[in-house]
Amino acid sequence: DLEMPEMDGLQTLSELARLGFTCNVLVFSSLSKRGAEITMEALRLGASDFISKPNGSDTSGGSPAEMVKALLEPKIVALFPDLGETNPTPESKSSPQVVSESSSYPKATIAFMGPKVILIGSSTGGPSALEKIFSRISPPVSCPIVITQHMPPIFTATFAERLSRISGVPAAEGKDGEPLQNNRIYVAPGNYHMRLTGTTDDARIALDQGPLIHSVRPAVDPLFSSAAAIFGNRCLAFVLTGMGADGCDGTVSIKEAGGGVVIQNQESCVVFGMPGAVFARGAYDKIADLDGIADILIGFSGRSITAGGAG
Repeated sequence: DLEMPEMDGLQTLSELARLGFTCNVLVFSSLSKRGAEITMEALRLGASDFISKPNGSDTSGGSPAEMVKALLEPKIVALFPDLGETNPTPESKSSPQVVSESSSYPKATIAFMGPKVILIGSSTGGPSALEKIFSRISPPVSCPIVITQHMPPIFTATFAERLSRISGVPAAEGKDGEPLQNNRIYVAPGNYHMRLTGTTDDARIALDQGPLIHSVRPAVDPLFSSAAAIFGNRCLAFVLTGMGADGCDGTVSIKEAGGGVVIQNQESCVVFGMPGAVFARGAYDKIADLDGIADILIGFSGRSITAGGAG
């Protein structure tokens, strides 16, 4: 729990780092702006994922204990896959380390023309991964960047503010009907699916509270599939760390439209679920670690502010 007496969650994470412990940490946070800010700091300090404490007045998901259990179980399974096994087998780390090309779909032509939109989908481990990537990006970015990160309301607004501070690129939650602009980061607001509508020259954000997809809202698939329908081979999508298979169907749509897909490699993922699903489907062009992904983004934006990047 991030709000504990004597030693709070942030102090605990700092102490674990000081003592050299390497482990997955799942934190509990209150559903408030202050709680969101503390949670973002906890993720920066090494927490793997978080769960929002249920609002006492919300009984739509059952009792508070039932709601916590429903949220907690899949995250425990994803973060601690060997828990309960008498003879645990080390997780395979056999995925390609830096770059691999898929043969399941035609190679993207995006490298020759440049993207008109950059899409990112992520879940467990995503906030820290995105912070690492965007710490190497500086404005101006030559196209819009649209992100769906599995997060509840309030947290997505705080996360967008954090990305803006880190990168210097204006970032905010996407608003229904808002036109896409270059050199802007749009984050799907919690509890809303975010799609793109319109044309390549007048693309806009559309938000809805339709049924959960892959048990989440916002989901990555609606963003990817809708962008593929508009931008075709001028889409460039990244699938980062996360549990489940959200984003996989969307990457198929992007590849069928001739767009480009890059997935995060297993070694650098907290959970290889989402990139792993795309890998198994063959709907990708390249696999890269976080530095490699940042290099690709820098290659298209043409700017870097840290040593070790291309530009």
